[in-house]
Amino acid sequence: MDKYQNKYRIKTTRLQSWDYGVNAPYFVTICTANRKHFFGQVVNGVMQLSEIGKMAETFWMAIPGHFPFVQLDALVVMPMHVHGIIVIDKADEEHSKDTRSSVSTKNQFGPQSKNPASIVRGFKIGVKKYAALHQINFAWQSLYHDHIIRNDIAYQRIHDYILNNPEKWEEDKFHK
Repeated sequence: MDKYQNKYRIKTTRLQSWDYGVNAPYFVTICTANRKHFFGQVVNGVMQLSEIGKMAETFWMAIPGHFPFVQLDALVVMPMHVHGIIVIDKADEEHSKDTRSSVSTKNQFGPQSKNPASIVRGFKIGVKKYAALHQINFAWQSLYHDHIIRNDIAYQRIHDYILNNPEKWEEDKFHK
């Protein structure tokens, strides 16, 4: 019997044939609830971070401290979303098909797994806890988008897109 008769299930956007536990780079986009501009504003093509925007950036940069098999690359915190590249780079002896296994280092955001979903979940929890502690009425969109970066050309294109995002903000349909 399917849980809740699949009435409340959302069809996944994740690639069904991909093992998200393997070493790979991922382009991640995480949006705020209702695309509300919590993280600051873009002024003359430069992102000016709010208090919670600065903390989102700080928590993102702290990801490798919680997930030592992660390397970070390009990042931009925009008014209503975060774009970043997460590189899963586990030592060969650590990798197995069981993505639920944990690493020996302690993760204060919750259980560790070795895939982008657990990393994003930990990041989102950290920002949300900070907001609650500081009485900021903040919320995330429930889902996020990830994209497997499959080659160097795609990597460079995505990297440049992320870094140039503030300059193109006026063209974004959510900038107002």
